[in-house]
Amino acid sequence: MAATDTVQVEYEALRKRCGLVDRSERGKLALTGAGAVEFLNGQITNELADLRAGEGRYAAFLTNKGKMLGDLRILAVGESDGPVTELLLDTERVALQALFDMIRHYKLGYDVELHKRTVESGLLSLVGPRCADMVSGAPPAREHAHVQGEVGGRPTRLIATAEGVDVLCAAPDREAIRTTLVEAGAAPVSEAVAEIVRVEQGRPRYGVDIDEGTIPQEAGLNERAVSFTKGCYVGQETVARLHYRGKPNRHLRGLRFAPPGEAVLAPYGDAPSLSPPTHGEELRLGERPVGHVGSIVYSPRLGTIGLALVRREAAPGDTLAVGEHGVTATVVELPFAA
Repeated sequence: MAATDTVQVEYEALRKRCGLVDRSERGKLALTGAGAVEFLNGQITNELADLRAGEGRYAAFLTNKGKMLGDLRILAVGESDGPVTELLLDTERVALQALFDMIRHYKLGYDVELHKRTVESGLLSLVGPRCADMVSGAPPAREHAHVQGEVGGRPTRLIATAEGVDVLCAAPDREAIRTTLVEAGAAPVSEAVAEIVRVEQGRPRYGVDIDEGTIPQEAGLNERAVSFTKGCYVGQETVARLHYRGKPNRHLRGLRFAPPGEAVLAPYGDAPSLSPPTHGEELRLGERPVGHVGSIVYSPRLGTIGLALVRREAAPGDTLAVGEHGVTATVVELPFAA
């Protein structure tokens, strides 16, 4: 099968059926101890004080000046209606060391134990509208809700996501569970094709679209990742001041490099019509630099698209020059419209 055909098949699985993406390389940690929730609540942007077993949160962890060191998912584990006995954390691999160092440095004085889980755990993502058909006993369709489950006779934790269901398991069970899911109808999909769907949805990725110079509001993360009613946490003053009194200098926007059928980025082996833009290239409005290219993918539906943090004067509808290729990009609101 040609590369273009393979991508089309995988892309259709993610959008219309169920694709299986191996994300075991994500960084994974666990916190145990009676002080785990109190401690972590003082370090991250979202509220954990009311977190119950079987629930989860998405959050960021910041410098004292409110700049992002990374983002993470937190899952509360414990008996139903009982106390939280463990917090499971996962983050982009590029942010793992910063998360580990932050916890190790600030947990002194708290009843907290830190455990490494990256190598010990596998993480398989089911993405698409039919994901619940692939596993029995899936959690409620509420993002970050999770339950203990079983796939192919092997224990798992099933986690509801915005795109489907994540399957967290012991690393030695990963291949057997993957085989069971494929036999149930999940189509193996590469991370590169899964990135197309992420970009279409307008969800930024730490280390690609956002970095240590980003404030959560600039990346559009306030609604998903920030509580404005919780107690103090590291970097709160900057985040709150910008939210209540200021306007961010930058916004996360979509970029349309060319309409479908006029690819600027080569569609998987075909020759591009122009030199393709790459991650990190400068974006200019007239002669003024306004940002840099973040993610860039070729969508079978939308053509060449991307994400970027751009200065607020680059409004939706504006045309930006990209690098020195003679390529232009139109700024659009997120998520991308079909």
